[in-house]
Amino acid sequence: MNKILLITMFLLVSLNASDTQDNNKTTLEQEHLKKNMEDEQKYAQEQTFYQMDNYDFQGAEVNPKSLHKIPELELDDLDMDSVYD
Repeated sequence: MNKILLITMFLLVSLNASDTQDNNKTTLEQEHLKKNMEDEQKYAQEQTFYQMDNYDFQGAEVNPKSLHKIPELELDDLDMDSVYD
């Protein structure tokens, strides 16, 4: 009787372990799939960012009339030897 009980318990434990392994495998597959989907979304956002058609460069243009307001810098004789000492 004890042997039958031990064999039954052993079978139940082994079945439970295989179910746990299947669940872990499924969980890992889902995490891997989720990570890959996030990477694809990130790649798609970067590609739309790098397309030049989406940029508005008018705000970065320089007004030529305002260039005369910038003072000219007088540079002294630059001695770069002291920089490398």
